Amino acid sequence: MKKQVVRFDFWINPVFDQHLKGVADIDLTVCRYSDDEKKTLEVFKNTNVYHICAARDEVPPQWWVNDDLIKKSPNLLCASASGAGYDPIDLAACNRHGVLVVNQSSCNADSVAEHAMGLLLSVKHRITACDRIMRANAYTTREDLMGNEIRGLTLGIVGLGNIGRRVAQLAKAFGMNIIGHDPFLSDEEIQARGAKSVSFNELLTQADVITVHCPRSPETLNYFGAEQYRAMKKGAVFMSTARGGIHDEKALYEALRDGHLSGAGLDVWSVEPPAQDNPLLSLPNVTATYHIAGVTHEARRNAASMAAEQIEGMLKGQRAPRMANPEVWPVFLERYKKMFG
Repeated sequence: MKKQVVRFDFWINPVFDQHLKGVADIDLTVCRYSDDEKKTLEVFKNTNVYHICAARDEVPPQWWVNDDLIKKSPNLLCASASGAGYDPIDLAACNRHGVLVVNQSSCNADSVAEHAMGLLLSVKHRITACDRIMRANAYTTREDLMGNEIRGLTLGIVGLGNIGRRVAQLAKAFGMNIIGHDPFLSDEEIQARGAKSVSFNELLTQADVITVHCPRSPETLNYFGAEQYRAMKKGAVFMSTARGGIHDEKALYEALRDGHLSGAGLDVWSVEPPAQDNPLLSLPNVTATYHIAGVTHEARRNAASMAAEQIEGMLKGQRAPRMANPEVWPVFLERYKKMFG
C-alpha cells in the first residue's frame, strides 16, 4: 500500500519532487490552489503527509492545517512545513488529533543570519538611504550621509536557536559585544552559543541593537510594543527577521518617528507584503525587505532536500529529526502501524 504525500503548487526547489518520486512506496500529488475545492478535498481524504508552504500569507486559509481540515483528512499523519516556521499550522489542533508537525529548522540559518547583519549594516552605514538619495538625484554632501560603525556596540539577540547562534558568530567578527535572552535555554547553553545570558528587561536596557530570532507563538505575539521600545536605549536600532506580529508596527513607527530609536531593519510584517501606505515605509531610517532573509538558492534547496528526506524516513517509521510536537510521536507510530502494519 503506497503512502500518500500532497503539496500545493507553491514554488519549491525541484529536489523535493525528484526525491519523493524516486521512492517506490510513496505517491506524491501536487494540487493547485486554483483547483475545485471539492476535488482537492477528495485527495486530502487519503493524504498521509501534507507538505505546506510555511508562509501563512501565501496559503489560502481553507488549506491551513486546523481542526476543520484535519477532520476532512482522516488519514493525515503529519503536517510538514516547507521552512523553519509553521505559521499556517495550528499546533494545538494537531496535538488534539494526533497529527505530527515537522519543520525544516536550520535549513536557512546561514541565510537569515547573513541577512540580519546586512540589515544592520544598511541601517548603521546608511546604505539604503544613500541608494535612495542617489537614485533621486538628491545628493548634497557626503557628510549628510554619515553613518556609524558597529564595532564595540552591544547586540542583544532574542532567541538563540540555529539562527540566533549564527548571528552571534557573525557579530563577533565585527567586534560587537553579544548578550542574549532565550527562556528555553540555560545560562550555560546561551554562553556556549556565543552570548552572555541576560533577562529580557536587561537586554532591552543594555543593547545598542536588538535583533529578533524567536518563533511566533501565543507567548511572543506583540512581544515588542510601546513599553519595550521605551525601555530601549535612546538611539538604539531594532531588527527582526523572525515573524510578523512579534513586534507592534504602529508602536515601532512612533518610537522611530519621535527619535527614541535611530533605525530599524525589518524583513517581516504583520501583513505580507506590507501595504504601500504602511507608515514604517515612509521613514528614511528603515531598511525594509519582503520576508526574503531565508529565500536564497542555498536555503531553498536545503529546505526541500531536508523535507523530502524527513518525509521518506517518517513514512518508513523512522523517528523524525525535526518535530515541533514530539509528544505526538508515539501516537503517530500507533496510527502509522494501523494503516501500514
